Amino acid sequence: MNTDITHSATIQTIGAIIFGIALVHTFCAKFFESLAHKHPSHGGLFHLLGEVEVVFGFWAFVLIACMAMLAGSTQAIAYAESRHYTEPLFVFVVMVVAASKPVLVAVQNALGAVARGVPLPTPVVLAWMGLAVVPLLGSFITEPAAMTLAALMLAPQIFRPEMPERTKYAALGVLFVNISIGGTLTSYAAPPVLMIAGAWNWDSAFMARTFGWKATIAVVVNATAVVWMLRKHLGPVPAETNTNAVHVPWFVSAVHLAFLAAVVTLAHHPVLFLGLFLFFLGYTQAYERFQAPLILKEGLLVGFFLAGLVLLGGMQQWWLQPIVSSLAPTALFFGALGLTAITDNAALTYLGSLIEGMSDPAKYMLVAGAVTGGGLTVIANAPNPAGVALLKKGFAEQSIGAGGLLLGALLPTAVAAAAFFWL
Repeated sequence: MNTDITHSATIQTIGAIIFGIALVHTFCAKFFESLAHKHPSHGGLFHLLGEVEVVFGFWAFVLIACMAMLAGSTQAIAYAESRHYTEPLFVFVVMVVAASKPVLVAVQNALGAVARGVPLPTPVVLAWMGLAVVPLLGSFITEPAAMTLAALMLAPQIFRPEMPERTKYAALGVLFVNISIGGTLTSYAAPPVLMIAGAWNWDSAFMARTFGWKATIAVVVNATAVVWMLRKHLGPVPAETNTNAVHVPWFVSAVHLAFLAAVVTLAHHPVLFLGLFLFFLGYTQAYERFQAPLILKEGLLVGFFLAGLVLLGGMQQWWLQPIVSSLAPTALFFGALGLTAITDNAALTYLGSLIEGMSDPAKYMLVAGAVTGGGLTVIANAPNPAGVALLKKGFAEQSIGAGGLLLGALLPTAVAAAAFFWL
């Protein structure tokens, strides 16, 4: 990284201000969507500003422009190129592959077979599995893939326009929180865990016995509570949205699942998983009759959002790291929980990994607080923008309000906090 530009007090201050503006912008996204409907002559501009996935990418360009004016274009470009974009690229690829019809059909068939064997109404069981089983599955297929599958499964059942808005936000809060904590059974699936696993020698066995069982309890409690609240609104999946109505040969689904497994395995090697993705695109064309349109637009928007967060987040270390390093373990848990809502839990744990001599209790509290707060806002956890992109059409004005998400996530966050803090 170019130390001249990143250590400049002026540019650090501007970076923090722009980051704050971008954060406020995410909370105002729904307001811009309202303006788009009220003033159709400028609806295109307001709609663009109302796209949550565009916010951080847009303000990242503003930051680079400010850097160029103050320090020169060479240093601004050097800073942009010094950032690591593996995570945005991976989230884009894994979203598109996981959301392909053969993968979704295979997952729905498997969960449907289980649901039909449970002596409870099948729609209720399917909703529960979408909010509990799939988030826990994220520990093995990665959180972005789990978010994509859960969102597509739950959209026609819970996140539909006729569902009461309050109940949709309650379910959304549970989904986001459960995805954030459900990836802690292994050391590679959750971005905030991945940031410190190598530095602190935390393997999957350690994660399972230290975090995983507690996360499982919280996930089950959250999912059970919200499904009980939604039980009167749950019914059969509408026929026009039921992917099981279309026959997909088993070998096509098997190949898609193999692509998904390979992408997950190569998550840290962008050259390889991007090459594999191009091969995947060719395969979907060869068997086009068994496909639905790939979610390329949604995936690209999410990747743009995360890339913007990478650029803006890289300028926040100067004020975040002193806060993290100065807190005692208990205060660190609640501090990390709160800071996650306005930053990104992976960025927060990465800063923790740079602190020398950190005690084991402090390490635990930092990670526990970071994953607990991962459902509070869109930017708190890397998979959240994917959930917003796939589910926003079911909400009023086709936009998810930051305030509604925050309120919906408060109770499931409290359950997760109790599990990690007291158990």
